[in-house]
Amino acid sequence: MIQKNADRCVASLLGGAAGDALGYAVEFMSYRSIQQRYGPEGIRDYTLDNGCAVISDDTQMTLFTAEGMLLAKDISIKSYVDAIRREYLWWFMTQTETYPVGRSITQASFLMGEKALFANRAPGNTCISALAAGGTGTPDAPINASKGCGGVMRVAPIGLFLTLDMLSAESIMRIGARAAALTHGHTMGWIPAAVLTGMVRILSQERATVDEALTETLATARQLWPKANQMKQFLAMIRKAARLAESDQPDERAISQIGEGWVGDEALAIALFCALRYEDDFDSAIRAAVNHSGDSDSTGAVTGNILGARLGMKGIPMKYTKKLELCELIARTGTALAANN
Repeated sequence: MIQKNADRCVASLLGGAAGDALGYAVEFMSYRSIQQRYGPEGIRDYTLDNGCAVISDDTQMTLFTAEGMLLAKDISIKSYVDAIRREYLWWFMTQTETYPVGRSITQASFLMGEKALFANRAPGNTCISALAAGGTGTPDAPINASKGCGGVMRVAPIGLFLTLDMLSAESIMRIGARAAALTHGHTMGWIPAAVLTGMVRILSQERATVDEALTETLATARQLWPKANQMKQFLAMIRKAARLAESDQPDERAISQIGEGWVGDEALAIALFCALRYEDDFDSAIRAAVNHSGDSDSTGAVTGNILGARLGMKGIPMKYTKKLELCELIARTGTALAANN
C-alpha cells in the first residue's frame, strides 16, 4: 500500500494558501504599481488585514475540493466528481447567502459551519455563473467556453488524496480535469487542472523533482487528450516556461513572456516557471509568482501547491504560516487528506 506523506499534504495546502494570501493583496495591480507601493523588489511579506493574511476564493474552493474528496461515497471517478460538484454548490452558497445555513447542511459539511468561509474574496465570475447554472459541465459537454484559471487553482487536493493503490494515474488526472470542467469548459480551463493534479500526486507521494513530475504528467496528458483543442500550444507554452526558468532573465520579464495568468494554461506555466527556477527556495518562488501584472493570487497559489508538495513543511518559512487566515483549518484538512485511503 502506498503511504501518503502527511507533511507534504499539509505543506501543499498551506503553501497554496500562502501564495494565495501573498498575491491577493496585489492581484489587480500592475507590476509597476506593485513596485511603487512595496519597493523595487515588489511585495515580499504579507499585507495584513486586522493582523491577518487573508486568503481568497482560490483557497476557499481548494478547501471545498478537499472536503469533496473526503466525503465521496466510493472510489470511482463519478463518485469523486459528484462529491466535488456538491461541494462547489455549497461554496456558492457561502458567496450568495448569509451565515449560518441550515442544520442539515452543516451536519453534512464541516466547512459550511466555518463562518470565515462566508467572506466574499473576489470570486471568479465564471465560477459564480457556472455554479448558478448548476455546475454541470464536463469535458465532452462544456458548460461554457471559459479557459480561466479558476479550474486549475483549486484541484490540488485531488492529487494529494488519491494514490495509485486507489485509481490509475490516468483516472486521477481525469478527475482533476472533470472537477475543473464543472465550471470551465475550454480545454485550457481543464487540461492544466489535470496536469497540476498529476504533478501534486507524484511530488507528494514519490521522490521526484518538479521536472520529473512535469515530464511524466505531460506524457499522460498527451495520451489522454491527443487531439484536444490547443494541446500543441499548451505544450509549447510549458516548454517555453521551462526554458525561461533556465535563462538569466529577471523573473518579471520572463513571466511577462508567458502571460498574466488569468487563463488556466498561463497560470500553470507561470507557476511551473517559478517552481522550476526556485525548486528548493519556496520564498523566492512565491515572491516571483506574485510580483507581476496579472492574476497574482492564483499563480501564487498554484506555485505554493507544487512546491509545498515537493518540499514539505520544512521548506516553508514560518512567516508564511504565522498569520495566515484559517491556518489551523487548512492544516487539519491536509492531515485528513493524508489519513484517508
